[in-house]
Amino acid sequence: MCARRAWRGFSLVELVLAIAVMGITLAAATSIFVVTTQHSADPMIQQQAQLVAESYLDEILIKRFYDPDTSNVCPAAEGGGRSAYDNVCDYNGLSGAPQDQFGNAIATLSDYNVQVAVDNAASLNGTTNADGIKVLRVDVTVTGPGGASVTLSGYRTNYECNSAAALNPECKGL
Repeated sequence: MCARRAWRGFSLVELVLAIAVMGITLAAATSIFVVTTQHSADPMIQQQAQLVAESYLDEILIKRFYDPDTSNVCPAAEGGGRSAYDNVCDYNGLSGAPQDQFGNAIATLSDYNVQVAVDNAASLNGTTNADGIKVLRVDVTVTGPGGASVTLSGYRTNYECNSAAALNPECKGL
């Protein structure tokens, strides 16, 4: 007499159940991958906006405090475009796509927008322009694709260099 062999394996129900569980797991993993991939550029856009804002803020804050032509704080912006800006307040109201310091458009940043505001009535740690320390606050806001936005602020001070003292060698370039 032959011994009966026991058949081992999966039943049809077990096989269908295993396929269903693997399908659900694969669908969930794929959806996470898709969401991650769609948003992987967001940090880059935010970083690019911050770098543009830092560049503008650095450029503005190294300019003179007073207009070298009139020795006035915050005169009306001069004509001639951005390459002619020679003091901090010339940048007030600047708006548009990012440009280099000579006013040339940067094509790769055309989806971004820069706005500059200069506040000549600012105070710094309670010190106002009436206290002998002249203060300008510069706000640079850069918006990018998808609503990414960065605002950086900086202060430009001119300690004891009023418009009459602007000709003093110690006050030059401030």
